[in-house]
Amino acid sequence: MTAAPTSSEPLYRLPVRLLGDLVSPRALERILQDAAQARGQTPETLDAPTLEDILKREVFKRLQLSVPAALAKRRVSDVIKELLEATPAPPTQASGEQSLGVLEEGARRFTLYFDWPETQRLRGVLGVARQQQQAGQDITALIREGQDLITLMERRLQEGLVTQAQDLAELQAAFRRVQGMGGKDVRRLESLIAQIEEAQGQSVLLPAEVERARNITFTLRKLLESSVVQPLESSEAPAPLDPEAQARVLALEQEHVARQLADLAREFGPVVRARPELEERVHALRAEHASGTVKAETVNAWRAELEAVRDAVLAAQREELVGIEARLTALPDSPELTEARTALDVARLTLAGGGLATDELRDLGGTLAALEAAPALAARLLAGQRELSEVERAARDVPGASDDLAPQLAAAREALGRGEDVEIDALWAALERRMGEAAQQRQDFDARADHVIREYDTVRHLAGETTQKLGRLADALRAQRRLGPMSADARERYAQSLTDAEALLAEARAEYQAAQEVTASFGADALSGLLDVFDFGGGTGGDLFGTATPAEQTPESSDLPDDTWLIRGSTVTAGRPDPAVPGVAALLEQATLLDVRVLRFEDAQGVWAARQDGAGGWRLARGPNAAFLEDRVGDWLATGEVRR
Repeated sequence: MTAAPTSSEPLYRLPVRLLGDLVSPRALERILQDAAQARGQTPETLDAPTLEDILKREVFKRLQLSVPAALAKRRVSDVIKELLEATPAPPTQASGEQSLGVLEEGARRFTLYFDWPETQRLRGVLGVARQQQQAGQDITALIREGQDLITLMERRLQEGLVTQAQDLAELQAAFRRVQGMGGKDVRRLESLIAQIEEAQGQSVLLPAEVERARNITFTLRKLLESSVVQPLESSEAPAPLDPEAQARVLALEQEHVARQLADLAREFGPVVRARPELEERVHALRAEHASGTVKAETVNAWRAELEAVRDAVLAAQREELVGIEARLTALPDSPELTEARTALDVARLTLAGGGLATDELRDLGGTLAALEAAPALAARLLAGQRELSEVERAARDVPGASDDLAPQLAAAREALGRGEDVEIDALWAALERRMGEAAQQRQDFDARADHVIREYDTVRHLAGETTQKLGRLADALRAQRRLGPMSADARERYAQSLTDAEALLAEARAEYQAAQEVTASFGADALSGLLDVFDFGGGTGGDLFGTATPAEQTPESSDLPDDTWLIRGSTVTAGRPDPAVPGVAALLEQATLLDVRVLRFEDAQGVWAARQDGAGGWRLARGPNAAFLEDRVGDWLATGEVRR
């Protein structure tokens, strides 16, 4: 993790940012200010060696009040490493222009992500900063806010790249399963995956392309599974539906719905915060999904509703801004009014860009009330209001903190509205307790991730869908493990990855035990022979492995030759019962994941030959010898056609 300060950022801001998830930034700044004063300096003049000493002494001592000493020591060591690597340029007379250039560069870097609330807010901050700089006004506060927004966007980008890499791995794995189906959707999916892969290499997010690729993948996988669920056309009564295939289709649907709901929660988070009554709908939908009753139509309707609410909230906030501006115009000039006008300008530009300004308008409302009711107390009341806003924003990234502090924050704002003082230190203390718990949780997450990664390395040699899924999750956990302080969304995804990986690890161990039992029943020589004949090239020539396989030719069970079977996954879908076939089917599932197309091996019962059918399944045959198989079922293995 690299978090060196920019050329315009004081060095002391680095530990404030990197340790802000353990102790409130306000408390850290106070510690640094007191420590600097004790050394005859100010925070802005502290150099790396002095900051290192402060971190080892005052900051480390303070961290131990909220987190275990071992964790505090590790995090302080990480910050010291970053400090020693940081080489900020000395300040110059043009530092204001350089600072503004940093914001402009940040705005350019994140232009692609115009729908992010942070990007919309940064555009507003940058626009006002330009105006005030031209007017010769101090833009220090705006520069600092802009730098904080850039930091948040950088974190969001890194978290998004981790998620996109995980999505890409899943899409690539799914494509290998459906590519034999052919058709324009498969070609479109292949093109989208190539675009996402290129973007990932350039550290660019393509959320729209990822969503389209996921939708196509869902459609194709559902179609593939439904080919097993639906009975083959016949004049006879329809066969009963395969319960396992039905379950797989339902699982696909619920997995797709879960991802859509998560995307909506992230995309419309500002809308839900602006309309708290929507929280109840969010919880209700999650409960419905947990029971497996949410359909794609429900999710689409929810998206349409959220879009309509967002448009309505945006219009209402623009009207509210006009009303606040009119009331501010009637007030006498004061430093507090100037500050309010700056906030008003930022909110106006944010709303003009399509972003919501919920927090900003709430604070402006409080500012207006203070200026109208108690001008003499305005400075003190507005300082308290700013701190309450800082507490609220910081709490959003700490599990459970927002819910805990919501009643206290509401009460504090009401007290400020009455012109009363509020005890904000108690709020910071409550938040820091939650921060300590979150830091301990993160340490536990990291330890669990390390365990999964180590254990995966012990089973990675096994073939099978479970092991391959576990491998993809292990890669995701490595990337999540490397992230710095996490947003609430990233922490939730980390927790879900751990839960899924631990379940797959248990499943992989069970499959390993089952494979050992299969080995014992078949004999090591038979399995060795199977591995020796894997044909990774797809086969050529005119033998029973040499002809291309039309995916659409799938004979009915009643048309199968003797001693032949159809296999999908590890399930025998057609053919007469035989105790040896399920074991072979398990081996074929592993062969599929290795991209093996054809194989032949011998055991005590004779010669086995198998070939992929091009649609995710296998045709399997057994005979006394290879010549018998070639003569009797060679055409069927190669094409699916039964010789009459």
